[in-house]
Amino acid sequence: MTTAKIDFEELFDAAPNPYLVLDADLVIRHANRAYLKVTGRTCEELVGRYVLDAFPDTPGAPDMARDFGASLQRVLDSREPDSVAPKRFDTPVAGRPGELEERWWSGMSSPVLGPDGSVEWIIARAEDVTEFMRSSGMEEFAQLPGTRTAGIAAQVYARSRDLEQLNEQLRQAHAREREVVLTLQEVMLHSPDLDRHRDIAVRYLPALGSLNVCGDWYDVVDLPPDRYSIAIGDVVGHGLRAAAVMGMLRSALSAAIRAIPSPAQALEVLGLYARAVDGALATTVAKVLIDPRSRLIIYSNAGHPPPVLLHPDGSCELLDQATDPPLGARPDHVPRPQAGLAYTRGDTLVLYTDGLIERRDEDIDAGLARLTDTLARFTTLPVQELADTLLSHLGVADGSRDDIALVVVRL
Repeated sequence: MTTAKIDFEELFDAAPNPYLVLDADLVIRHANRAYLKVTGRTCEELVGRYVLDAFPDTPGAPDMARDFGASLQRVLDSREPDSVAPKRFDTPVAGRPGELEERWWSGMSSPVLGPDGSVEWIIARAEDVTEFMRSSGMEEFAQLPGTRTAGIAAQVYARSRDLEQLNEQLRQAHAREREVVLTLQEVMLHSPDLDRHRDIAVRYLPALGSLNVCGDWYDVVDLPPDRYSIAIGDVVGHGLRAAAVMGMLRSALSAAIRAIPSPAQALEVLGLYARAVDGALATTVAKVLIDPRSRLIIYSNAGHPPPVLLHPDGSCELLDQATDPPLGARPDHVPRPQAGLAYTRGDTLVLYTDGLIERRDEDIDAGLARLTDTLARFTTLPVQELADTLLSHLGVADGSRDDIALVVVRL
């Protein structure tokens, strides 16, 4: 494939913004078509002339040359771009020799460095801001007594340009930060065993206004010969600190259930570990063990909202017979309760964190009723569609004030 040769001079001339090219002696070496058009000049009038001679002060702008020259000198000295706040510089009126029109300009000059690092060229951009300076808001401002309108207006415009540049830097920083936290989220919530279960859907929504990491979590662990366990948990707080605690607790519980395949005993181990982790106390966790051979759900709950077992006929059962306080709530170690519930093929188990059902100034029972009513309406949906439908019908598909984790299992 042949690459076409790029005519950079033609590209420069075709640029929509007005540009001048100056050498290190501040002599104009080129002006693109947009620059000639907005200033009403010709190449013959500009090229080869010292820039401040080509643009001398006008009666309405006695300090323009001084300020523009100072900006160019800063570029030469610092080898960094420099901007000029709006300044008045009147331009010739077409077809009326000797007559000038009031115009306001803002400028940005950028250096082009040579091989030795010195400034070899300066690209000066001019932006016509006359419309801004003549806007209704500025006209009203100009009528205020004792106000140095032009100076203050220039400062306002300059600050707006500074803010625009800062906003762009913030957008870029936010994009980098978002990439980092999304990677962190993926790593912290990754569950290799989950990939082997097509009948399990998971959803994760951070609280609105927070980073894309939070203290809610889920986990799926396969246990020999053919059992598997599911955990759902909620660390107090939001953001990176809560996420760090979540990561430690999630890993600890995953290890515990592999060594002790009993939900209650695994939560006991996790509770002891949580006492040594700053920020882990008051964490809520629900842990279930599913045995397909006996079709039995064995579970234990540390202060977490009860999972729901949905039957094909639309009826629901709450897994609320083995509920205990959150991690670290008791001063002394006490064995945690455990219960079992039989299921039939085609039942659906739903585990979730409180962000899914809790609403401000509303009893939690109302949220539970809303969840079970919604489940009863959509019993036949595949798990992925059911997960999305729950989020949508409960009004949290776009997020809420609290984090949300959701696991839907077709048994």
